[in-house]
Amino acid sequence: MAIREIVFTPDPVLRRKARKVTSFDKDLQTLIDDMIDTLRDAPGVGLAAPQVGVSQRLLVVEYGDDEDESVPKKLYVLANPEIIQASEEMVNGVEACLSIPRVMGEVDRHLSITIRAQNRQGRPVKIKAKGWIARIFQHEIDHLDGILYTDRASKVWRVKEDEAITDEV
Repeated sequence: MAIREIVFTPDPVLRRKARKVTSFDKDLQTLIDDMIDTLRDAPGVGLAAPQVGVSQRLLVVEYGDDEDESVPKKLYVLANPEIIQASEEMVNGVEACLSIPRVMGEVDRHLSITIRAQNRQGRPVKIKAKGWIARIFQHEIDHLDGILYTDRASKVWRVKEDEAITDEV
């Protein structure tokens, strides 16, 4: 396991539609483990493979309720995720991204979504997500399609050096 270098804009890999994961072999397992280490080191709540320079439809998300630290964070590893259902209700929220340092923006996202994907062994999974975790998944799936949150943002601003950015996706 290793920490990989995070790719920043304007690297072209961030604008490319990532290719489907077809082999759940040892190399993929190493990439997954490296992505988890990289996410935790950053720190962030989500990381897509293109953000570490790999154009594959793979993401990791680790999220827990900050209000209750006794509940452990839940780790998601999703290959080939697709949103198969989304609520009509949209929610505006502030996002940041590990690949766009010191920038934040306001983005409208679906309040709830259902995702169909494969887990790290290639088995099918279905996830229903609502609220902040749904926002994280939408942000990371956008990365797999070459879309950055700044493309969807209604407002974008630079964060001052002395300001903290929390929960970067």
